[in-house]
Amino acid sequence: MPAVTNIAAYRFAHLQELVTLRERLISQCREWKLLGTILLSQEGINLFVAGAKPEIERLLAELRLVPGLNGLDPKFSESDEQPFTRMLVKIKNEIIAFGVEGIDPAERPSPKLSPRELKQWLDEGRPITLLDTRNNFEVKLGTFQNAVAIGIDHFRDFPKGAEKLPAALKTQPIVMFCTGGIRCEKAGPYLQREGFEQVFQLDGGILKYFEECGGEHYNGDCFIFDKRVGLESNLGESPHTLCFVCQAALTAEQLLDPRFVECVSCHHCYRSREEIRAVELAQHRALLLRVTTPLPGSVPGENFRPLQVPADHAGRTLRGFLQEILGETEFDWVSEYALGNVLDAGHQPSSADRIVEAGERWYHRRPLPLEPDVNAHIRILYEDEAIIVVDKPAPLPTTPEGLFNRNTLQEILRVVYAPQKPRPAFRLSADCTGLVVFGRKAEFAQLIQSQIESGEAEQVFQTRNEALSGSKHSQSLAFTHPLSGERVRFEVTIAESDEK
Repeated sequence: MPAVTNIAAYRFAHLQELVTLRERLISQCREWKLLGTILLSQEGINLFVAGAKPEIERLLAELRLVPGLNGLDPKFSESDEQPFTRMLVKIKNEIIAFGVEGIDPAERPSPKLSPRELKQWLDEGRPITLLDTRNNFEVKLGTFQNAVAIGIDHFRDFPKGAEKLPAALKTQPIVMFCTGGIRCEKAGPYLQREGFEQVFQLDGGILKYFEECGGEHYNGDCFIFDKRVGLESNLGESPHTLCFVCQAALTAEQLLDPRFVECVSCHHCYRSREEIRAVELAQHRALLLRVTTPLPGSVPGENFRPLQVPADHAGRTLRGFLQEILGETEFDWVSEYALGNVLDAGHQPSSADRIVEAGERWYHRRPLPLEPDVNAHIRILYEDEAIIVVDKPAPLPTTPEGLFNRNTLQEILRVVYAPQKPRPAFRLSADCTGLVVFGRKAEFAQLIQSQIESGEAEQVFQTRNEALSGSKHSQSLAFTHPLSGERVRFEVTIAESDEK
């Protein structure tokens, strides 16, 4: 026999003294070893709780003593295991998030249609529109035959979904439904406010329909928000598993699909490595444009020079430590302290007389100088887990040099690919246009660099003259990929107008 009784219930009512009620409920539920979630609001209560049947009945009796909740009517189901992992009692602005002002189901509800009445209407073939107000991933697991899905990923998007409904529905009968009825309590009055004239809501939702009418006129199972994933029409647990990534409900057969990898993907959300790379490349190209508009070196910034206290300097004052390490004349330290430019490990200003300890880290804050403009029309040609191949324009330094630190290819790519710190396998002078390969880790860059130094990598530059467009140059670069071990080749054509 199932050992756990599950209840789902809600009721719209004007509740008071929510903090006191919350503390009492959390204490009692813990004492009775109940798990689940209870949401309290000034507009009512919404709950999903599971435990031993006598304790569930005690909870319901306690809740029905609260003014406004005497008519609380839960949906029951049974399970072999506890579907929840903890007990939460929360105070919220809404017991079901909707975000639309002026909707008050407690005072102005939509007309309700009982499950048996709906079944009779469907048996008779009455001309009605069944409107599924649930999220798209819930609909995938099951819904009424010929139902129209509102087409949303979150209930807050219901108004946008309602805008797309055919205008003809405003004069036709609509029967709305959801899991237990609570979403329809708000969706119904909203549609009525928007001019829909014949709106009904299925009283108790799909779960109440299963309880009273079974699975007639319904295809599939009903998605629920706990470890059971779904319920069959007999209110027993359905044999489904939830995809950790996209929250799609999966059958036992779908778990055998090679695209299903636990906590990674299923056949709904799976993307091939090529698709993932294409998306990431597009994202990095877009970020590159944002990072270089304006150029990093044209924007004021700060540098935090780290200074670690060696063991033989422990016990000195901060002033004495810095002057001994950096020299008395390098900076006007009195002014630096006054300006708050000497900072501790938390980047907070500190007194010059502070005694330092071995291993402490301090920072000297200095403004970064503005740098001359450069050509930032960088093209990312290719990327994978190990390398990045770019077409570097001229004039643009590959690495920091002279007046350039932030306005360099290396520093720009470090911002685009953070927290990674791509390193060039070789330098291309600032005045040259062409291919540069970066390793996404230092060891990848070193492997390619060693191939170039040994002559294993091939670099070819060619020039050809064309009558109409003038001379064009091409550069090709071939080397052994540091991860796959395959020989790869990249080529770029450089027009005469692109050269320095």
